[in-house]
Amino acid sequence: MNKPADNVHPIHELLQKRWSPRAYSPRPVEREKLLSLFEAARWSPSAANSQPWHFIVASREEEGAYAKMRETLTERNRLWSKDVPLLVLAVAQVEREEGKQNPWALYDLGQAVAHLSVQATALGLYVHQMAGFDREKARSFFEIPAGFDPVAVAAVGYYGSVEELPQEFRDREIEARTRKPLQEFLHDGGWKASVVEPELVN
Repeated sequence: MNKPADNVHPIHELLQKRWSPRAYSPRPVEREKLLSLFEAARWSPSAANSQPWHFIVASREEEGAYAKMRETLTERNRLWSKDVPLLVLAVAQVEREEGKQNPWALYDLGQAVAHLSVQATALGLYVHQMAGFDREKARSFFEIPAGFDPVAVAAVGYYGSVEELPQEFRDREIEARTRKPLQEFLHDGGWKASVVEPELVN
C-alpha cells in the first residue's frame, strides 16, 4: 500500500513515501538490506561526533531474543506486531562517562533512526517506531548497562496485508495521513510570530 504525504511544499520522494504501517509480512529482511539500514544510521550527525546510539536487533528467526523483545511491548503493540520479522531496540548513551551526562543523546539517536527509516523506504522496507514498551524489562532482558537508556522499539520489515490486522487497526491503516500545518509550529523570528504560507492567505 502506498500512502504518500499530501505535502504543500516540495520534499524528496523518499520523505514523501515514508510512513509507519502496522500491517507487516513475516518475510525475512535480507542481511544486506539490514546492514544498509544501520550504515545509514552510522552516518547521521551527532554532537561532537559522539555517535551515542546503539541498536539491539531481534529477528523472528532467533526466537529467544525475539520473544523477549515482544514481551517488552505493551499489549496493544503486541496485537499488531505479531508478523514483524525484525524488532529493533534503540538505545541512547546518555552518559559520556560515569556521572557526566550527554544532553544531546536523545536528539542524536532520533537523527540516527530518522536516517535509518529513510534508508528503509529506499529499500522497499517500512519502519514503525514504538514508545509503548517496558524500559526496565528491556534493560534487564538485554543487560543494558548504566549510562545507556532504552528509548524506543522499531518494527522493521516488508508491508503485509491489511486483512491480517486485528479489526481495531484496519481503519487507521487505510485512512489518510495528516500533519499540522506549518503555521502551527514554524515561527518567524520569535515565538509569537508564526510563518504565514502565501498560498493560505486570502
